Amino acid sequence: MAKHTSNDNGNGRLGRALVIEDELIIGRMFMKVLADEGFEVDFAPNGLVAKERVNKSSYQFCLADIRLPGMNGIEFYRFLEAEHPEMLDRVVFTTGDLLTANIREFLCTGEKHFIAKPFMPSELITKIREVISNNDEPYRITV
Repeated sequence: MAKHTSNDNGNGRLGRALVIEDELIIGRMFMKVLADEGFEVDFAPNGLVAKERVNKSSYQFCLADIRLPGMNGIEFYRFLEAEHPEMLDRVVFTTGDLLTANIREFLCTGEKHFIAKPFMPSELITKIREVISNNDEPYRITV
């Protein structure tokens, strides 16, 4: 598979990604797909851990499940709105639940990126490329 290199950071990697997923097997699969594509990948099992990671590191994008323990994906997004609004268009939500009214309403309000589970790795890469092509530089934390 050809690598997308316009965002290559000089070390052969495309940038950093944060995977937020409470199901470890699914999270590992996401991490492998992204690493194989050329990303350095961090993992968070819920929104609380993701919040800590985003406060400390720069990410090209976040791949976030909506249904998470502790702090769910919607609450994580609200945190980003308040603390890191520049990151909002760098979040791709994943969910297998498009029937619950509040999730459907959340995803359809504004310009949020999402991909419905289950999906093929190629669909994930297509969505990620779409997001990063609109955001060439990683979001930088300024302290």
